[in-house]
Amino acid sequence: MKKGIIIFFTILGVFLHAQNIKTKRGIINLDGIPVAKLSSKSSEYTFMDLKETPIYTIKFIDKSIVDSVRDSYIIVNRVYNRDKTIEIDYSSPSAFSGEEKSAVFTSVKDLKIIDNKGINVKNLDELFSNVPKRKLDTKTKDAYTIRKKIDKMNIEVNKVGEILSNGVPVGYFTNLPVSFGSDDTIMDKTPIDIEIYDAKSKLIGRYITTTKQLKTAGGKSFTIYREMSGRASILKFPTYKALAERMAIMDPNFIKVQEKVSVGTVSKETPN
Repeated sequence: MKKGIIIFFTILGVFLHAQNIKTKRGIINLDGIPVAKLSSKSSEYTFMDLKETPIYTIKFIDKSIVDSVRDSYIIVNRVYNRDKTIEIDYSSPSAFSGEEKSAVFTSVKDLKIIDNKGINVKNLDELFSNVPKRKLDTKTKDAYTIRKKIDKMNIEVNKVGEILSNGVPVGYFTNLPVSFGSDDTIMDKTPIDIEIYDAKSKLIGRYITTTKQLKTAGGKSFTIYREMSGRASILKFPTYKALAERMAIMDPNFIKVQEKVSVGTVSKETPN
């Protein structure tokens, strides 16, 4: 009984001391008191004092790292000192909150740069001096590791279907459509698979257009661009470049071979 009473009053205390955060017509109110103003353009929010002097901005970023793995965070920038911007995590009062509510909630609850006296410039500057480390899950960290490897290879596909890594031809596509373009998305369902070969004309894998599956010659398979809903929606159809990148990830031997292969008159190894 005594334990139950303690829990009850603890919850009641938290409820009574919880800040009521509301934004109406561009005015941020804490417990019914106006403390700051807010304006927005696209996904960037400008926080101002009550005299409408801009103090800082929050910009929302939502990007694809690799395939269906995405990363969402905010970029904070001080209007009075633009020498440095910082990338940090944000939070929301609920799963259904939009960007505006998330920007205000993060400013008040997480970063504590808005309080009942207005925008706390001292805390804002302290945030830039001691930037909080981002909390990335394992899946996102792994995706960034893969993205780093892909960027290092600098894969491109030219207008005749050749795959190049750092400017050096390392493979090619076959069974391409007549209207092929290197930046095209693969939308047509064809009875013949699009095949990928290395520079020595060894089959590396194929893309099945009917199932959107990429398969290596060794039997591994990966479904490209699963359609998702909401903020994390992504393209249903890949580009030829995306296929080449994913194949380089799926087959480590393909990556290893292409870093050392010579094509035509080129004999220099592709740099790591």
